[in-house]
Amino acid sequence: MTSINVKLLYHYVITNLFNLCFFPLTAIVAGKAYRLTIDDLHHLYYSYLQHNLITIAPLFAFTVFGSVLYIATRPKPVYLVEYSCYLPPTHCRSSISKVMDIFYQVRKADPSRNGTCDDSSWLDFLRKIQERSGLGDETHGPEGLLQVPPRKTFAAAREETEQVIIGALENLFKNTNVSPKDIGILVVNSSMFNPTPSLSAMVVNTFKLRSNVRSFNLGGMGCSAGVIAIDLAKDLLHVHKNTYALVVSTENITYNIYAGDNRSMMVSNCLFRVGGAAILLSNKPGDRRRSKYELVHTVRTHTGADDKSFRCVQQGDDENGKTGVSLSKDITDVAGRTVKKNIATLGPLILPLSEKLLFFVTFMGKKLFKDKIKHYYVPDFKLAIDHFCIHAGGRAVIDVLEKNLALAPIDVEASRSTLHRFGNTSSSSIWYELAYIEAKGRMKKGNKVWQIALGSGFKCNSAVWVALNNVKASTNSPWEHCIDRYPVKIDSDSGKSETRVQNGRS
Repeated sequence: MTSINVKLLYHYVITNLFNLCFFPLTAIVAGKAYRLTIDDLHHLYYSYLQHNLITIAPLFAFTVFGSVLYIATRPKPVYLVEYSCYLPPTHCRSSISKVMDIFYQVRKADPSRNGTCDDSSWLDFLRKIQERSGLGDETHGPEGLLQVPPRKTFAAAREETEQVIIGALENLFKNTNVSPKDIGILVVNSSMFNPTPSLSAMVVNTFKLRSNVRSFNLGGMGCSAGVIAIDLAKDLLHVHKNTYALVVSTENITYNIYAGDNRSMMVSNCLFRVGGAAILLSNKPGDRRRSKYELVHTVRTHTGADDKSFRCVQQGDDENGKTGVSLSKDITDVAGRTVKKNIATLGPLILPLSEKLLFFVTFMGKKLFKDKIKHYYVPDFKLAIDHFCIHAGGRAVIDVLEKNLALAPIDVEASRSTLHRFGNTSSSSIWYELAYIEAKGRMKKGNKVWQIALGSGFKCNSAVWVALNNVKASTNSPWEHCIDRYPVKIDSDSGKSETRVQNGRS
C-alpha cells in the first residue's frame, strides 16, 4: 500500500471516527430498547424518574431555553446571490507591444522631458519585466492612456473608474432582477483613486439608491481590499436584517501610471490592468435557493507592525518628484510570512481533524526533537478546500503560494489564467478567478472555494465560500468567449506563452 493510500485511509478513519463509533453504539442501544417491556418502562419511571422530577424539570427547561436562545442569536447566513466582472470593450485590448508604446507616450508627454524620450535602457527593462510577468496580449488598458497623446488627467481617471463600476453594476442588476432601491448596504473599495464626492456617492447618484443606504468607501487598502469589503458587508448584514449588501471592487490605472525613472516604481506599470467586480450579498432566507454561495469564513491578517512589511509596497515621490508605487525586493518573503500567519488562523477553522492531529504531533515532535525534525508538517488544504482563487498579483506571488500550500498546477490554473488574460486587476482579480472555475464547469454543490488576497500594509485576507448548487457561469461572464482557449501554457523560465492554446480540462 502506497503512502498516499495510507494517508487517505488515515484521513477517512479520523474524519469519520464519530460515525464509525456512533452507529454501532446506536445499534446496540436500539437492540436493548427493542427488548424492553411495559413492565420495564414502569419500573424505570417509578424507580428513577418519579423521584428526580425536581431535578429533571429545570434541566429540561434550561435545555429548551438555551436552544431557543442559540437559534435566535446566532449570526444569520450570508449568501452570495450573484457577482459580475467588468469586461472592457475590445478596442481597449493592450498587447505587450501596445503597453510598451503607452509607456513611451506617457514618458514623452511628461512636461519635464520637453517632448523627448531618448534613454532606451528603461524601455529594455520594462520589456524584460513585461515578457516575464505572465501577462498575455489580450489584457485591457484605460481609454485615456490609449490616446495619443495620453490623457493622464483627473477627468480621464474618473471616466475610467465610472465605466468599470457602472458596467459591472448594470450587468449585475440585469442578471439578478434586483432593484437598486432594494440595496441597504453599499461598500466600494478603490485603493489609489478616491475623488470627492466619493465613488460610493457616485454609485448612489447613478443608480438612485435610497436615502438611508449605509454606504462606505474604502481607500488605500491595496489589492486585498476586496475581501476586507466582503468582511465589512458580512458584519453589517449580521446587524441589519432582511436586506441586500452591494460590494464593488476596482482600481484606477490612468491616474497612477508612473512616468519617472525609478525602476522599483516601474514594475507596477507592467502588472496592473483595467478591471472591476460587483458582488451582491443577501441575508434573506428566501434568497438561499437562488444564491450561488454561502460565506463560511473570513480571516484577516495584518503585519504592518513590522517595518519591512509596512514598506514593501509604498506610494511616494521619486528623486525627481514624480509619484509612484514602489515594490521592494522583500515583497515575496513578506508575502510568504504573512500568508503563513493567515493560514495559522484559518487552518483550525477548515482543516479536518486528521490534518490537525498530524500538525500537532509534528509540532510537538519538533519542540522535543529539534535536530531530527527539521520542518513542521504542511497540512493538506485540498482535503478541506476544492478550489483556490489566489490573487493574481504576479507570477512570483502565485509561485510562492503554490509552493507554501503544496498545490498542484490545476489548483493555481485559475490564477495563472486570470493573470494572463486580464492582468493584475487588483482587488477584483479573485472574482475573475472564481468566474474562470465556473466557466470550466468545475464548481459542484458542496464544493468549498478559498479566495486569498494580498495587499499593501502588508495584509493577507481570506474568504471561504461553499457552493449551494452546481454553479454555472453567469450571463456575460468575462470568460464567455475565450474559456476554450485556456489554460495557456507558460514557459516557467521566460514567462512567455510557449503555445497559443493548451487543451484544458472542464
